[in-house]
Amino acid sequence: MNETPQKLGATRHKTAIGLDDVHLTLDGPAGEVNILRGISLDVPSGEALGVVGPSGSGKTTMLMITAGLERISSGKVSVVGQDYVTLDEDGLALFRRDNIGIVFQSFHLIPTMTALENVAVPLEFGGHTDAFDRAEEQLEAVGLGHRIGHYPGQLSGGEQQRVALARAFAVKPKLLLADEPTGNLDGATGHQVIDLLFELHDKYHTTLMLITHDMTLASRCDRVIRLADGLIAGEGLAAAAE
Repeated sequence: MNETPQKLGATRHKTAIGLDDVHLTLDGPAGEVNILRGISLDVPSGEALGVVGPSGSGKTTMLMITAGLERISSGKVSVVGQDYVTLDEDGLALFRRDNIGIVFQSFHLIPTMTALENVAVPLEFGGHTDAFDRAEEQLEAVGLGHRIGHYPGQLSGGEQQRVALARAFAVKPKLLLADEPTGNLDGATGHQVIDLLFELHDKYHTTLMLITHDMTLASRCDRVIRLADGLIAGEGLAAAAE
C-alpha cells in the first residue's frame, strides 16, 4: 500500500536529491528508447547544482523525474527523505505541492488570473488560509508589489518570470527545479531574473537544480554536472564545457 508523503516541517535532510542507478526507457515508433541509462546523483541540502549538456542528453527528463512528474523504469529516486516508489500519483502530487517549486522556460501563468491570483491559488490548494497575504508578500519580494493586479498579458516577459518565481517560492519549497528559466528572455532581463533566483535561493536556503545551456550561468552554482546520452559524463566547469 502506498504511504502518505512525509510532512517535513523544519526537518532538514543531508541529502536533498538522491538518484540511484536511474533508468528511463520509453517505447518509440522504432522500438525502445533509452532516455536515462543509469544516473546516480547525490545533491546535499542547500546546494545549487547546475546541469548542462546538449539537447537530448536527458537534462529535462532528469528534472521531471526529480519532480515526480515522470516515473522511472528502474532504480531509486528520493527527495528530501521521501522515497518516490512508496507514493502513488496523488501522493506525489501532494508531496510536490508541499516541498517542490518548479520554474520552466515558459512561464505557465494562468492568463485569466492576476499576478496575485496566480501566486495565491496554489497556496489556497495547499490549505493556506493566508494565501493572498503570502502571495502579496512574495510578489513584493520579487519587485512586483506594484503589479499585483495586472494580468500576464499586461506584463513583460521578465515580469511574468518573476511572477513564476514568486509562485515557486511562495510555499517555501525544500527544492527548486529550474529548467532554462531565462530561455525566453533577452540577455539583460535574463540576468536580472537569475540574480533574483539566486537571491531567493540564498534567502530560503533552498536546494536548487538549474538546467541551463549557459556556462556563465552554470558557473554561479556550487557544482556543475554534464549529461550526455542519458549519463553523467563529467563534473566541474572544465568537464561541463567539453
